[in-house]
Amino acid sequence: MNLFTSLIRIPRQVYIKRHLGTSTLRLNSIPRPLTQFTEDELLMKDSVSRLAKEEISPLVRKMEKEGKIDEGLVRKLFENGLMGVEIPEKYGGTGSNFMSTILTVEEVAKVDGSVAALVDIHNTLVNSLISKVATEEQKAKYLPRLAQDYAGSFCLTEPNSGSDAFSLKTEAKKDGSDYVINGTKMWISNSDIAGLFLVFANANPSVGYRGITTFFVERDTPGLTIAKPEDKLGIKASGTCMVHFENVRVPESNILGEFGHGYKYAAGFLNEGRIGIGAQMIGIAQGSLDATIPYTLERKQFGKDIFSFQSMQHQIAQAVTDLECARLLVYNAARLVDAKKDVMKEAAMAKLVASETALRVTAKCIDFMGGVGYTTDFPQEKFFRDCKIGTIYEGTSNMQLSTIAKCIRKEYS
Repeated sequence: MNLFTSLIRIPRQVYIKRHLGTSTLRLNSIPRPLTQFTEDELLMKDSVSRLAKEEISPLVRKMEKEGKIDEGLVRKLFENGLMGVEIPEKYGGTGSNFMSTILTVEEVAKVDGSVAALVDIHNTLVNSLISKVATEEQKAKYLPRLAQDYAGSFCLTEPNSGSDAFSLKTEAKKDGSDYVINGTKMWISNSDIAGLFLVFANANPSVGYRGITTFFVERDTPGLTIAKPEDKLGIKASGTCMVHFENVRVPESNILGEFGHGYKYAAGFLNEGRIGIGAQMIGIAQGSLDATIPYTLERKQFGKDIFSFQSMQHQIAQAVTDLECARLLVYNAARLVDAKKDVMKEAAMAKLVASETALRVTAKCIDFMGGVGYTTDFPQEKFFRDCKIGTIYEGTSNMQLSTIAKCIRKEYS
């Protein structure tokens, strides 16, 4: 009896139990599709979508013009749990999973990339790092504030240390029971409003990057100064500033995690951050499509709506398909994080594809709109400008390709 005929004669469940065993495959434990969410995830997605449309959308142009996120809106982000998605409930957070963070970032980005950047970096880098490596005393001190009213900032990049993050020059010298930090950080997101900075400084330059250590530095610490925000191409409301440290003194108890492990934290937690950037990018691209496709159904040329032309249909279909591919990469990487798997390759792939796809899709949306898409009266040009940063920050596209290649070499060696 061959396999085919045996399957016909024997009930499927009996065959699976007999040949595979109940421990290896259960019919009722088939993994859910990537785009199917738990009740909690769906609730988060829907509530954030509603908040974005009702509270963020009316302020987008104002914040773009002023170059900063509205203070009242920042308070609402905290009040509605968007700034403590994965922080445990005992610290005042919502106690959700990483996928919920990704959905939150995506829904916010559909309306505004700047606010999405704030939510993303605060959750995927600052909150995540503290939750996983801080002492219980540090968690009790900082996590409630980060969940309720204290924006966080991740201070890694320097004027001469971008893609090569391990070449940073900021130093932390031991002085009694304190450390004294001197140096300059550049392109630091959220720095205009942050109350807490996670600062990467080399506390033992003699051993190279293995001396890099992470420190808690509060905003009002003497010697810490923040320059004016950069005037950027996109995400203009997201504060990106240079941060200076001049004899900034912090106690030894302000070391986050283990001494000399800062380089590990930067490399490891940027993986989660890259998935967050991927979520920001697919959100921006989806927001652009949502603002554009209805126009193609209404705009009449040669006696019919422009969506009816086959050339338009093919371009729109391609854009939507490309975006769905990017979304699945992002969601898959997020699910792997929740499953506590290594996501170096998947995170790099998600960010690479999502950021490059967002550039193509938003550019196409301007084309679909015609002349009006090139004006600031319509949101397409802003979506286009906002997504460009996705191919640059938290690792350029070329750096993502190098990371993917490194993983491939390891797999095949």
